This record gives sequence, C-alpha cells and structure tokens, in this order.
Amino acid sequence: MGDWDLTSIGLIVIVCSITVAGIIIGALLLGFPVGRAPFLLIITLVLIVMGAISIFYDNAKTNESR
Repeated sequence: MGDWDLTSIGLIVIVCSITVAGIIIGALLLGFPVGRAPFLLIITLVLIVMGAISIFYDNAKTNESR
C-alpha cells in the first residue's frame, strides 16, 4: 500500500462525511429523534468542503511540479 497523500485523506473525509449525513437524514426521515441534527449536518458539510479543498490543493501542487 502506498503512502497517504492529501488526495487520499480528502477522499476518505468526503466519503465518510457523506455517509454520516445520509444516515442522519435517513434517521430523520424515518422519524427517529436525532439530537443536534442541524449542527451535525453543518459539521459534515464543512468536512466535505475541507476534503474538496485538500484534493484541489494537492492536484494543483502536483500539476505545478510537472
């Protein structure tokens, strides 16, 4: 297995955040009470944006060095 780079970490953060957001939204749609659901969804959105920024940063740095 190769080294961990920013792209790999960003992809894992994005996938995990989308999964958590889907679980929270699914629980809300099924009628389960989820305390602090808006706060948790905002955190997942921030993590998705941070993961995307890390991917774009790493790709820009890789393209710049070519």
